[in-house]
Amino acid sequence: MPEHGYYGLGGGTHAGPFALAFLLGAFTIVGFESAANLAEETKDPARVIPKAMVQAVLSLGVLGFLFLLAITAAAGRIGGAAQSATPVATVITAVLGSVVGKILLVLVVISIFSCGLVITLSGTRLVYAMSRDERFPGWRLLKRIHPRTATPLNATVFMMAIAQIILAVFSRSADALFQLFSAATLLPAVIYAGTVAMYAVKRRSLPPSRGFSLGRWEVPVLILATVWLVYELLIFRDASFRGPWVYVLVLCGIGAVYLAVFIARRGRAALTMPDMADIDRVLDGTAESAEAGAEGTAR
Repeated sequence: MPEHGYYGLGGGTHAGPFALAFLLGAFTIVGFESAANLAEETKDPARVIPKAMVQAVLSLGVLGFLFLLAITAAAGRIGGAAQSATPVATVITAVLGSVVGKILLVLVVISIFSCGLVITLSGTRLVYAMSRDERFPGWRLLKRIHPRTATPLNATVFMMAIAQIILAVFSRSADALFQLFSAATLLPAVIYAGTVAMYAVKRRSLPPSRGFSLGRWEVPVLILATVWLVYELLIFRDASFRGPWVYVLVLCGIGAVYLAVFIARRGRAALTMPDMADIDRVLDGTAESAEAGAEGTAR
């Protein structure tokens, strides 16, 4: 029999274990955002990106569920798994043996490192795109394309510097991963909630989409997304997420101050959407200019 309160929703400052388990999906679902952030690097993004995002969610859901199912089934037959500081590693090593288990854990480390690279790439792309559209602090410097590599080198260095600062700040924290993962999940949830709310209000006045449409499923998906986001944000009422809430609120406060200053300086023009840009054309033009300059120097 499960312990009392396991399936309960919890109270005002805590969530039940079953409710907290839903955050496993929230922790992993953030990854599909990278597909949208890198849309300008894709041919025909209006058609390709939505399909890529759906495929990412489905594949993560199926593979993640099977992995958790196998770990949960094996954990019941292994003594001490519940008391272990790293129960997943304990179960894997006990089931597969020391050598195979360590090899698999090395692959997990490589996967985490790869995810870090993807997140860095996604962040760099956002910094460059917002700087190109003159929406990011220091945009004159961060929007520059390196003439030799035809890449946003300044934005890349900036993103790497921010990442190192964050790592240095949390280097002595015993629960750094929990705090960072939680904040990195909570902030997108807040952003998604705002996006869904604005879409619900303005969806009838938006221009028609090209290449992808939910059709008659639009309203049901909108309702389901709203229900899920409300439920997800309610899970974060648990007292263990107090730190991540502070980080997110500080970031939102910084963003609000910058937006206010930006609007004060540019007026209503600050609220208009910038024109879509063809990144391939921009980079090709930069590369051609660099080649022409090199040929001129050689002559």
